[in-house]
Amino acid sequence: MNRQESRALYDRALDVLPGGVNSSVRAVRPFPFFVERGDGAHLIDADGNRYLDYVMGYGPLLLGHDMPEEVAAAVQRHASQGPMYGAPTEVEVELAEFLARHVPSVEMCRFVNSGTEATVSAVRLARGYTGRDKIVVMQGGYHGAQESTLVEGDSEGVSPSSPGIPASFAEHTIPVPFNDENAVQEVFEEHGDDIAAVLTEPILGNFGIVEPREGYHDTLRDLCDDHGSLLVFDEVITGFRVGGLQCAQGEFGVTPDLTTFGKIVGGGFPVGAVGGKTEIVEHLTPSGDVFQSGTFSGHPVTMAAGLETLRFAARENVHEHVNERGEQLREGLRDILDRKAPDYQVLGRDSMFKVLFSRDGKDPRNGSDVARANDERWERLFWPEMCENGVFLTANQFESQFVSYAHTEEDIEETLDAYREAL
Repeated sequence: MNRQESRALYDRALDVLPGGVNSSVRAVRPFPFFVERGDGAHLIDADGNRYLDYVMGYGPLLLGHDMPEEVAAAVQRHASQGPMYGAPTEVEVELAEFLARHVPSVEMCRFVNSGTEATVSAVRLARGYTGRDKIVVMQGGYHGAQESTLVEGDSEGVSPSSPGIPASFAEHTIPVPFNDENAVQEVFEEHGDDIAAVLTEPILGNFGIVEPREGYHDTLRDLCDDHGSLLVFDEVITGFRVGGLQCAQGEFGVTPDLTTFGKIVGGGFPVGAVGGKTEIVEHLTPSGDVFQSGTFSGHPVTMAAGLETLRFAARENVHEHVNERGEQLREGLRDILDRKAPDYQVLGRDSMFKVLFSRDGKDPRNGSDVARANDERWERLFWPEMCENGVFLTANQFESQFVSYAHTEEDIEETLDAYREAL
């Protein structure tokens, strides 16, 4: 493929953007392609190359790149009426009512501007509500670029995972292995009276798609109940992606105290949200004393895009369609791996999928299992060849990939052909 225009744009970007990008995951080697536009399930880059897209903005684009007429009309109407106001609008109430109707844990919510802001707010709310400081997180979990969860280590010792974060922030965070009931029980036995919350993704979606063992989330729920801690589900990735309109918590039958959202709930525009029990969420200002505020929170264009996207998904059985395409893709990938790479694993559920370049042929049960995968082979050999074959995947071994409403059966077959050639 010719990528001369992308190369020239990257050369310019290096002078004015750190690493030439605005998010580190976009800094692929030797340089990223620059997107000109989206078209259904495809991206077209600055050189006119066309790619089947399974990144889907890292998850927000449930419907693909083309907004249905109802969504586009709502976005255009709200944008034409004024960019934003610094005052409430009806559409933010309507989107909050939609979440409360469909998501088991949500009685009340607060909209913010990103998944990171949602998890920051949820951690602060949990600490303010309980009067405690410690947060239990999962090794391999990801909760955005916030100081409380950018940590590494285990229950015996933890440190920040990035320069610029004081060690004192990490002192209050306790990482445990995902799916290890004994480990989290031991942590509660030692620190239970000091734990404000357990913060976990229902499925580890940013580290290889690791699913919970049966009963694991029930154990977390019971431990939180027994010790007066909050269970917080980070559904920024899984929200309205796994389990349909009830989200992953409905799929697994475990109701957290708080849930964080992002991605799909904004219909492709910047968004985040914290939802949960009224008695907890009302502790946010102004009804309570846990401070939270934001100039762009509840932005009317974002609220309209999210509301109409979710209404369209409900009306048109979007989740049934994307889940069928996701299973078609995973089944095809399993057949390919059986013949060409039997140690590799096909992971995912509903419209999430990933091929993990594992070294032992076993499904991962925690972040450590995923970390042993062959990331160099993925990044240096496989990913570039898939791009050459016209398929855009997440740029490293770890992030989830996504099927959208725009993907067709023919697109899936074309994608499987590319995997056959590249593996």
